[in-house]
Amino acid sequence: MSDTVRGTISIGELAQKLGGELLGPGDIEISGVNALDAAQPGEITFIHDRTYARRWAECHASAAVISRRALPAVSHEETERALIVVDDAELASVELLHRFMPPPPRPDLGVHPTAWIHPDAEFGADVRIGPHVSVDAGATVGERTVLHGGVRIYGHVSIGADCEIHSGCVIRERCVIGSRVLLHPNVSIGGDGFGYRPAPDGRGLIKMPHIGLVRVEDDVEIGAGSCVDRAKFTETVIGAGTKIDNQVQIAHNCRIGRMCVIAGQAGLAGSVIVGDGVQIGAQVGISEHVRIGDAVRIGAKSGVMRDIEPGLSVLGIPAEPARIALRQAAAIRKLPGLLNEISRLDRGGEAR
Repeated sequence: MSDTVRGTISIGELAQKLGGELLGPGDIEISGVNALDAAQPGEITFIHDRTYARRWAECHASAAVISRRALPAVSHEETERALIVVDDAELASVELLHRFMPPPPRPDLGVHPTAWIHPDAEFGADVRIGPHVSVDAGATVGERTVLHGGVRIYGHVSIGADCEIHSGCVIRERCVIGSRVLLHPNVSIGGDGFGYRPAPDGRGLIKMPHIGLVRVEDDVEIGAGSCVDRAKFTETVIGAGTKIDNQVQIAHNCRIGRMCVIAGQAGLAGSVIVGDGVQIGAQVGISEHVRIGDAVRIGAKSGVMRDIEPGLSVLGIPAEPARIALRQAAAIRKLPGLLNEISRLDRGGEAR
């Protein structure tokens, strides 16, 4: 994935930018970055651990950023390629990927002629409003915020500065979006919560009104196709710095803490409270009204049905502390052998 937009840079300059130790020639010109198995001459790659280090000899890249702990697994006697040794190659890759990332496609400054903007909506300086965007009455959009084509902003929504909201996103009435928020395509903010009660005559369901809103705090990122439902009353809250993956469901009245990470296809039922720094794995399901303490880690596909104390790691269905769940899994793996042994003993008893 060579980058022709940002131009080339010498490996010596890259080593200086990364604060790494250079092994090999510093005048190699690098034009792009790629995975270890796909990199070609003129590109740089990454070596995180010794497993990847052993594959360096077959790699065609001109250079690699390598974690110090992986260096002993590399035989670096060649003179035509280079290594940049850093404490953590994965962390260094963030800066390097930014260096070679092509400029993101964005609408031009100002409002596209096909956008529909209510006269009562307000915009900060240097906004970028793409084609076929609609912004309803009383909405405010902060300076330098980008609304890509097809975004729908309902009435009295507040959006902060330096946000980027991609195509297909819908933000319903009265919701509040902080600054530097990134919403990927087709995110829904502020849809009705899922609440019904049986009709008194037993012949249908009565829809529960949801009159609250959603508040997304600063520096939040929400992945494509995810939904955050409005509160029945008060607010559904996504705390500052939290990162949410694709196709995640956050139900009404949930309160997600600061700096949490929620992986793809996780689902939180209504009124779940999540502390700060929580990690929720892919396809986790959390029952309504459950409270998750600070710094909890929940393994993928777990089913959380009761409160979790701060700092615990849990997994399984129902979710248990990891040490217990792993012992249970080990015991289950032994069951076929135990059943065979019981059957053999039964047959022996019958023979006597």
